[in-house]
Amino acid sequence: MTTPSKTDAQQHADQIAAFQRELSLLEREHVLTLSADQNQAVKSHHQELLERYHSAYDIDKSHREKQLSLGMRAASFVGALALASSVFFLFYQFWGRLPTSGQVVILIMASALSFVSTVVVASRDASGYFTKLIGLVSFVCFVLNIAMLGQIFNIAPTDNALIPWALFAFLLAYAFDVRLLLAAGILCIGAFVAARVGTWSGMYWIHFGERPENFIPVALLLFGLPSLIDHSRFTGFASIYRVFGLLMLFLPMLVLANWGMISYLIADPNLIEGGYQLAGFGLSAGAIWLGIKKGWGEVTNTGLVFFVIFLYTKFFDWWWDIMPKYLFFLVLGLTAILFLLVLKRLRNVQHLRMQGGV
Repeated sequence: MTTPSKTDAQQHADQIAAFQRELSLLEREHVLTLSADQNQAVKSHHQELLERYHSAYDIDKSHREKQLSLGMRAASFVGALALASSVFFLFYQFWGRLPTSGQVVILIMASALSFVSTVVVASRDASGYFTKLIGLVSFVCFVLNIAMLGQIFNIAPTDNALIPWALFAFLLAYAFDVRLLLAAGILCIGAFVAARVGTWSGMYWIHFGERPENFIPVALLLFGLPSLIDHSRFTGFASIYRVFGLLMLFLPMLVLANWGMISYLIADPNLIEGGYQLAGFGLSAGAIWLGIKKGWGEVTNTGLVFFVIFLYTKFFDWWWDIMPKYLFFLVLGLTAILFLLVLKRLRNVQHLRMQGGV
């Protein structure tokens, strides 16, 4: 039997809970009644599966456990950021009082010990909450290691440092199934590609943010990567890649739709802005369509958010100065209602398709 991932195990547990509720309802309405032996066999099988999943992945077996897990995820995220910040400020608080040899030893030991701690915690933490916490601390220690060793030995800052940071973040993310570290690695890769493309045009690398188009090549790569490499064993990794790919595509387009003068394109800024506005509308609408077709909820939602942002920014450009404010917000409200009606229509169409496929 194929070993399921944590996501598969949780989905199966949710299906079992839904099946048990539906079976109970059918029995109360006298539609279906299992014999005592059948009922016991089903319950025993489900209980065995749930215990196995809980032991292997610490899944949530009930709605109440899901609510508690949501709080644990939030606490884990906040704790990870707090501990990482603590490590960062601890280094800078006492750094100047240490000799150079002591600084080097501390940097190396901090990275090594935090990584070993992550491995040890991961081997004992089926839930992954503490692994995420220690893993982020390990990543911050590694980033500080590279940055501060460069300062100690007077090495000029370079975008090449983003490569080991990204590789280490990806190592931790894939080794311990941590989405937060995957996002950190993606951001490092995006910054490196944008900086490197910027240097090819004569820009100093640290100013890569001044040319939003630098992010578009990596955006396309990130969005397509889950279709090229199977990420089913990792919890939510494919969604992270798609969302960050869309963010690195739509955010630069949104900036350029309002400030065309910072584009690489040699044309009238107003023409550039208009082109990016049209592209933003078209691509965000395409993301909504693709997300619905493929069942990628994160793609649909991201495309919808940016379609609304592009639309509302155009409303502001067109009508804010010439409309009474009450009329302007009335138009926004009516537009929101129109979106609700369109989305309801799409949902009904999807429902009819599912019924036709049954």
